[in-house]
Amino acid sequence: MVPVLNSLDSNRTELNRSDLSSPDLSTLQLNLNQPLQPQLHQQLVDWICSGRLSSGSKLISSRKLAESLNISRNTVTQVIEQLKSEGFLISYPAKGVFVNSALPSHVAAPDTPAWLSEVTLPELSKMAKDIAAFQTPALRTVLPFTPGVPDLSAFPKKIWANLHRRHYDRNSLLGYAGSQGYLPLREALSQYLKLSRGVRCNPNQIIITNGAQEALSLCARLTLDQGDTALIENPGYQRARHAFLSQDINLKTIPLNNNYIDVKKLSQIKTNAKVLYTTPTHQYPLGGIMPASERMQLLDWANTTGTWIIEDDYDSEYAFSQKPVAALQGMAEKTPVLYAGSFSKTLFPSLRIGYLVVPEELVETFVTVKSHFSGETCLLNQAITADFIAEGHFVRHLRKMRGIYQNKWQHFHHLINQELSTKAKPTGISAGMHIALEVNTANDEQLRQQLMEQGFGGRALSSYYIGKPQKQGLVVGFSNTNELQRIQYIKTLKKLINAKK
Repeated sequence: MVPVLNSLDSNRTELNRSDLSSPDLSTLQLNLNQPLQPQLHQQLVDWICSGRLSSGSKLISSRKLAESLNISRNTVTQVIEQLKSEGFLISYPAKGVFVNSALPSHVAAPDTPAWLSEVTLPELSKMAKDIAAFQTPALRTVLPFTPGVPDLSAFPKKIWANLHRRHYDRNSLLGYAGSQGYLPLREALSQYLKLSRGVRCNPNQIIITNGAQEALSLCARLTLDQGDTALIENPGYQRARHAFLSQDINLKTIPLNNNYIDVKKLSQIKTNAKVLYTTPTHQYPLGGIMPASERMQLLDWANTTGTWIIEDDYDSEYAFSQKPVAALQGMAEKTPVLYAGSFSKTLFPSLRIGYLVVPEELVETFVTVKSHFSGETCLLNQAITADFIAEGHFVRHLRKMRGIYQNKWQHFHHLINQELSTKAKPTGISAGMHIALEVNTANDEQLRQQLMEQGFGGRALSSYYIGKPQKQGLVVGFSNTNELQRIQYIKTLKKLINAKK
């Protein structure tokens, strides 16, 4: 039996917490050749007891309900009054009639047939099991030091809001405009990529995607068949693995040298791989930058072996000690490179706009596949982003953020050297929005969990490896932190490391 909960306050709390819209009751089935009142009463009771009409749900007016069921309003009113007297419904002046917060004491919850409690769910695909094996901690909330989160407080929200007002009521942005993406955005992005990233492209080579992950998934779908082999950096970006594993292919890892992919070792490996995924301009997560001479060797290897390179240009705009390195894709007139990027780090994550640059003869195929699997990217956001780039706001924002992140990096690096010089060592050089810290610990996942309990984000460095990790430590995003948080983080980390000894 369900316990009695007739407290008026509990109902009001439920009402205030969830101002639910009136559910559609037009699917109630009534036999017009039988008495209507008992039928309507029984079906509403069944819906309430089964949870189909959830606690706090507001009923539509008796007039609308009568019209939708094509019965008299008097019949509906009598049933509602009866359900109120029985405790199933409760009314509030000037608000309406709502489902009570609990079933009346004399009503038992519906019994579940024994066979339903013994049902075994069918198995998922091999892909689901493969990806689950590399499961990363769920991002329940954005904590300080969560990797990949920009300093959202420094984003020019007023400029963005003005651009939103410019476009929000345009009817043309409420419909369809093609899966390749909004032409003004592709034009603005083409100019930016050519000038700032050295990418060789025209607007027709650019495909706007729903974030970087869709760009990687498209590349995997169009370059790999079941059973093919893909090469990936180790350690490397976990979600790139997922994009490949979704194609039921074989993953082969390539180690790093100087914190970027070891091109010499790659050239010595005998493989029939179709694809290599790499982050040459700022390796993720260790932060190495591949020299130009080795990037040319990498392109030569790809051309000789007939291998596609998926270049993920991860936060390479934020280089502090030197100018941003030009993209691998633009180092020759024609390269076997599929270039992927997004605005998640340079603007804000929830924008969900990414992009692909592909050889012109492949555009139609990529766009067709995108239209089949995901369709279009939000046109309104594309229009706002296009103006944000074309009017110079984007370049100014990057310039400002580069300075802000450099100051944060220097402060964080100073604290690490001052407090953790013998306990933690940064890898890579000064670039990007995160630091990979090698930490003298036997279990970096446990250390990550302890830091999270103290209110700090971050990821275990070992989780970026396939197979046995070569390093233990933490991947820490400093871009979404303030000075006090950085001081507190280092103090907490020092205390936790010392406690393990």
